[in-house]
Amino acid sequence: MDAKDIKDLILTIDKTSIENVEIEKNDIKITISKGFKNLDRDLEKTIETDEDIVSDFDSSADMIRADIASTQDQDQDIYFLKSPMVGSFYGAPSPDSEPFVKVGDRVEKGQTLCIVEAMKMMNEIKSEIAGEVVEVLIDEEDIVEYGQPLMRIRG
Repeated sequence: MDAKDIKDLILTIDKTSIENVEIEKNDIKITISKGFKNLDRDLEKTIETDEDIVSDFDSSADMIRADIASTQDQDQDIYFLKSPMVGSFYGAPSPDSEPFVKVGDRVEKGQTLCIVEAMKMMNEIKSEIAGEVVEVLIDEEDIVEYGQPLMRIRG
């Protein structure tokens, strides 16, 4: 089982009502529990396996972190709206409604920018700054991760 298989398993379980899963195969044991906020620390605790697999997983996690870091804009006045949870991204209040915001729109602090659905709960994500939407980084109904950038806003 490689890092991609583990990620796919996590995304699949997130779409269900299952709260905890333990898988044991040969010398690999994986425990997945919903609700963790610090994934790096919790994954290190729950993956008990030989050093080669752990180092492969750590390398994959470093590559994911590097990919996210490479999307960071060098422009100091750019703010990245990040997902506060794992869930499904919605840019509009309903399928036949206009999106909350579009590229080029001015937004105010506290304005709803999108929704992240997690466990059948619709969570409005609000802007922490006033500014202009520069880019929407996620497509409608995409699965988003905790801390994943959703939009770029120039303050």
